[in-house]
Amino acid sequence: MKSLLEKLAFIGETASALLAMVMRPRTFRFGDFALAFQRAAFDGLGISTGIGFLLGVILAFQSAAAMKMFGVEVYVSDLLAIALFRELGPLVTAIILAGRSGSAFAAEIGTMKVDEELDALTTMGLPPVRFLVLPRVFAAVLAMPPLTIFAELAGLIGGAIVLQMMNVPTSVFWQHVTSISTCFMILFGLAKGALFGLLAAMIGCSAGMRTKSTADGVGVAATSAVVGSIVAIAVTDGLLAVLGYVWGW
Repeated sequence: MKSLLEKLAFIGETASALLAMVMRPRTFRFGDFALAFQRAAFDGLGISTGIGFLLGVILAFQSAAAMKMFGVEVYVSDLLAIALFRELGPLVTAIILAGRSGSAFAAEIGTMKVDEELDALTTMGLPPVRFLVLPRVFAAVLAMPPLTIFAELAGLIGGAIVLQMMNVPTSVFWQHVTSISTCFMILFGLAKGALFGLLAAMIGCSAGMRTKSTADGVGVAATSAVVGSIVAIAVTDGLLAVLGYVWGW
């Protein structure tokens, strides 16, 4: 119960800091935001793209093995496009972000709390949430769409290579991808990615703010951030999938 109240208080404090930042945009720390964005987006681009490529290769091989019995290997391209754009692209990228950036946010803020730097900020009248949490949250939210796009494109390229090995022309592959993909499908996936980025950043920063001043406090906070983020992302993705089915998205 105490943990739940602390999380709700953190959400309320973040919302209040966001409102104050909107009223006074100059108080936003663009330098910290740029650094956090670089670490979340540019530094994570390689692993996100690589995992996306391997995901496309694996899905293509596994799907083609089943569809080959019916002689419809070409429709693997449709399956890949739908799976990557709607579900797997945002989901896998968000899990990578949670493992890289979410844990880093928790460790950074947790170390500052252990060193009593957060107390020093509060003493000087500088709200820690506004100066530490908001830049990281915005960075994670804005980093997710480009990371997701690169992961999805890499997955499609991997699938195209696999189908090329199965005598499906690349031009036919991309023709099927473009015909099955819609703007709503792509934008819906990117919006999910931004939402997942928000969850990962909020949970990571919250874990850092609640770090205990013990020998393993920072490690526990980082672990809690990763586990909590992955669980929250998976649950949210499941709820969105159910709503999408019910409402016909």
